[in-house]
Amino acid sequence: MFNLKNRVVVISGASSGLGAQMARGFAVQGADLVITARRIERLNALAEELRATGVKVLPVQCDVTDPVQVDAAAAAAEKEFGKVDVLVNCAGSAKNAGVLEMTNEEWDFTMSADLDSVFYVTRAFAKIMKKNNYGRIINIASMYGLVGNPAIDTVAYHASKGGVVNFTRAVAAELAKFNITCNCICPGYFATELTEDVLKTDEFTAYMKATVPLGRYGKTGELNAGAIFLASDEASYVTGVILPIDGGYTAI
Repeated sequence: MFNLKNRVVVISGASSGLGAQMARGFAVQGADLVITARRIERLNALAEELRATGVKVLPVQCDVTDPVQVDAAAAAAEKEFGKVDVLVNCAGSAKNAGVLEMTNEEWDFTMSADLDSVFYVTRAFAKIMKKNNYGRIINIASMYGLVGNPAIDTVAYHASKGGVVNFTRAVAAELAKFNITCNCICPGYFATELTEDVLKTDEFTAYMKATVPLGRYGKTGELNAGAIFLASDEASYVTGVILPIDGGYTAI
């Protein structure tokens, strides 16, 4: 089950963190990859690593907040492989502040990075999927797109990820007629370049242990199984699903 050989998987935000982890996970399943991010030197290094497993990899420099660059990346992927089977929207960033202190610029930055980008990338690559009457779209949101939190003020992040959650449902309904599914993973606390400085503090670790039933942070690779399932032929009747992978945070 879950063999992805000869499938083409596009992963945005693949230069580090969860995106790079997922790229490695999909390579193990035999998928060929298009990896995108702004930091091309990191993409090139990851591409060399992944090619050693026997898969084809196309690194493409792309700022997902720029629709022109996104469309160019989609064209490059189609030219290289002739199709796109799976899209993983993993790129994102955020400015953290509460509703009373957040500036317009911080709000706009977060919405652009975490919500507008998902629209741009989905639009571009779903057009390729439509041609082949096949596709799997997987949006990486956050458990903070489902609930609030009292530990850190990050109102724009909550709002943008909540937008991704319902964007997923809308796209699932719209694109089903083209045999394209769209699902969403909502990660809990995983240490990445963007989060480790906060997560490693004693104060936040204590909060995590009090609110996550499994009592720990997510480990490297623990998102991969959910993404691989949603990308597979076995998940052909699964669409519009919002899947928390959060150690139980949203269960209580």
